[in-house]
Amino acid sequence: MPKCKYDWPEAGDRGLIGESIDRVDGAVKSSGRARYSYDVHPSGMLYARMLTCPYAHAKITSMDTSAAEKLPGVKAVLVIQPVGSEIQWAGDEIVAVATTSEAAADDALRLIKVEYDQLPFLVNEEDLSKAGDRAKPSAEQKSGDPDTAFKDPDAVISEGYYGAQVITHCCLETHGSMADWRPDGKLKTWSSTQSVSDLPGQIGEGLRLQKVDIQNSDIETVCQYIGGGFGSKFSPDRWGIVVAQLSKQTGKPVRLMLERDQDLEVAGARPSYYGKVRVAGKKDGTITGWDSDTWGTGGMGPSGNPPVPYVLEGIPNQLKKHTRVNTNIGPSRAWRAPNHPQAAILTMCALDDLADKLGMDPIELLKKNIDFAPEILRQAYVEELDKAAELAEWKKYWHPRGDKTPGHLKRGLGVSIHTWGGRGHASTCLIAIHPDGSVDVKLGSQDLGTGTRTVIAITVAQTLGLPVDGVNVMIGDSAYPKSGASGGSTTVGGVSGSTRRGAIDARDQLFAVVAPALGVEPTQLESVNGRIQVTGDPSKSLSWKQACAKLGVKTIEAQGKNPGQCKLGDSGVGGAQIADVTVDTETGLVKINRMVAAQDCGLIIDMKTAESQVYGALTMGVTYSLFEEKVMDDQTGIMLNPNMEFYKLAGIGDIGELVVHMMTGPGYDERGVIGLGEPPVISPGAAICNAVTNAIGVRVPTIPITPEKVLAALAKGGMA
Repeated sequence: MPKCKYDWPEAGDRGLIGESIDRVDGAVKSSGRARYSYDVHPSGMLYARMLTCPYAHAKITSMDTSAAEKLPGVKAVLVIQPVGSEIQWAGDEIVAVATTSEAAADDALRLIKVEYDQLPFLVNEEDLSKAGDRAKPSAEQKSGDPDTAFKDPDAVISEGYYGAQVITHCCLETHGSMADWRPDGKLKTWSSTQSVSDLPGQIGEGLRLQKVDIQNSDIETVCQYIGGGFGSKFSPDRWGIVVAQLSKQTGKPVRLMLERDQDLEVAGARPSYYGKVRVAGKKDGTITGWDSDTWGTGGMGPSGNPPVPYVLEGIPNQLKKHTRVNTNIGPSRAWRAPNHPQAAILTMCALDDLADKLGMDPIELLKKNIDFAPEILRQAYVEELDKAAELAEWKKYWHPRGDKTPGHLKRGLGVSIHTWGGRGHASTCLIAIHPDGSVDVKLGSQDLGTGTRTVIAITVAQTLGLPVDGVNVMIGDSAYPKSGASGGSTTVGGVSGSTRRGAIDARDQLFAVVAPALGVEPTQLESVNGRIQVTGDPSKSLSWKQACAKLGVKTIEAQGKNPGQCKLGDSGVGGAQIADVTVDTETGLVKINRMVAAQDCGLIIDMKTAESQVYGALTMGVTYSLFEEKVMDDQTGIMLNPNMEFYKLAGIGDIGELVVHMMTGPGYDERGVIGLGEPPVISPGAAICNAVTNAIGVRVPTIPITPEKVLAALAKGGMA
């Protein structure tokens, strides 16, 4: 039995929880009725555009906006960065205009004259010898005695070079918002954001820095639906402040959504990560030493320091050095599982190389060293590796490096494991039970497309004994009770925790009203199958509507908070993935045959949306492993592929078969709800790299694994 009234139901009493339930907003989205920020078009709306800098590094020497100001249809011109400003990347914002049409905005930008002094720049960081003083040592750690470990005459030492390129977030809906500064002095924005509750405060702070007087309480942000964020949409950004300024200046609602090229150039990117790695091990596979010298770029800001050795953090005798390279490529942002995909590539590829040198099966090498992983996940990793191997038919298809079968098509398998936190964030909700039997749930959360609305509806419906469609979920508005930003895979734990507690308190209030009619104490009641009944006795019951009718004209309201009484979630999950690929040694093309994922995330609220998150992560992983790259030109400093023609993404024919197994039951469910959005996107890069190596017998050192790189690797000593 539950130890606390807020605890999740025991396995036999979960009803809706853990079932595969359709998204509550599925029909709205698939029919095109979902209203995104881009779809908000109030009467009299103006269109905003921004003039951007064409140079990677420059200083503004002169500016003339007079011709644009005189153009018919131009209602406002706002200088964002004045003469004297130093620009650090191509695409940075210089001047904004607000006009009566998109065409007028484009015409106005062409009339603005800006002159620059061009300055030296660096846009590619893989060759560290060319970085000069842009390369700055940022971390060095030593533990144990790595020198001795690598001098041990009995040690087997593997050395390799590995890397992951800069990629952009490439959201389906570009960044931006629509702002409407009302005559009463209040501001409302419809923003594409991952942080509905926090955005008004951020906008208020940004406006006050621009000498615009407004209180945070006078700002409201709405985001009913968002076309992707992946970590890049936590703040309003400069354009979110600019559009509000333009609305105040013109007295009209103004929309400023980035064009696709701008979005790919400056709206965020995942930092790169390259490294030279040595690993030492005993002949039985026990790892005894780690030595890595890594570097990467996050533009002009920090690039992060990926956690290597990844997962097996307890490897003894470590020496780690990391160098940050400042480049003029635009800012970096959190990208789904920040730093972890890069760390997985460096670690899992290095361990795969060690396994090859030892003549070991790489899965057996991982299991041999699993005690170096966090203790709470060790058993899970063993079970996940075994399950993934079973589903991928590892024993049938894996082989020592280099597929020796005749012909130019070579098949290989690769493996990787990963981890993530995922503890639920702070969340507050308001549950209302009305006399007509309707139930409303309000909270200032957001649904990134992962199923937040559905998780909330299931949690409340299960608690109140109602069908899912008996709960009206209201999110996406900062006017609702505050809930955390959707980052770090914290949302499902946060909103399920707050709504579980709030729904139980609301239900208990209803029990207190209904109990006299059934002649029992409130503690003797339960709510199941749309009825309030004496526990275990359906003959003594009222229908849900009959029970709610006893409220008269009163509405029950209860607030739920996370964290709160009772532990409803935890932190720390693991997963194992196996990639099965075929490589054409004549063309260099890599084909994904199958991607297998075994993943835990504690107690699952909705199996369908949980599996969907893993399917999406695998798709994203194939894309960043084989196609995505922010291509920067050394000569001009500009991005060469800021469009959907040349910024390559995987198509449906590139994905292959996806197999997902969620680890549930004893040992998993009792941990409560833990976030899932990020962990399954971590391992695909490493697993695919290892699978390609297994197929052709030689390492393609960096992703994306393009045909050119495959052929180059083969030419350096791979299979004929």
